[in-house]
Amino acid sequence: MVPQSSDNALDAPHIRDAHEADLPRIVELLAQLSLDAPREWPDEPLPASYLAAFEEIVADRRQRLLVVEAQGRIVGSAALIIVPNLSRQGRPYAIIENIVIDTDARGVGHGEALVRYAIEEARKAGCYKLSLTSNKRRPDAHRFYERLGFQATHEGYRVEF
Repeated sequence: MVPQSSDNALDAPHIRDAHEADLPRIVELLAQLSLDAPREWPDEPLPASYLAAFEEIVADRRQRLLVVEAQGRIVGSAALIIVPNLSRQGRPYAIIENIVIDTDARGVGHGEALVRYAIEEARKAGCYKLSLTSNKRRPDAHRFYERLGFQATHEGYRVEF
């Protein structure tokens, strides 16, 4: 069961779809993912490209930008994508990307709640799998995902543009 907020549990994490007003905080969190040179610019005002991307995500019924709130503050985010598929008798699959929990809020269950929520949403959508990628230089993240039931079953490749 994924913890959700209630009147009696202000400290419990609450997971919801992101709103436009959340965008600056989400970009700030995404900046924490950079292993090398900065790849996000959480300056105020945000570059217009972030708002344009957010609007495209919200308009696409197959994509969700999730946030986890704790004590009234956004402490994490992830993107969940449901992909139509011809194999597996036409069952879709899901991808979770850009999973981030604020460095000051790690280790207390927010990431687990967020990922378990995404797993459940993928199941509800009829997906046969939920995939993610993780940088090879993140062994702590790999242990975290394995603890949640993910298996390193494939070697990943990509081309950067």
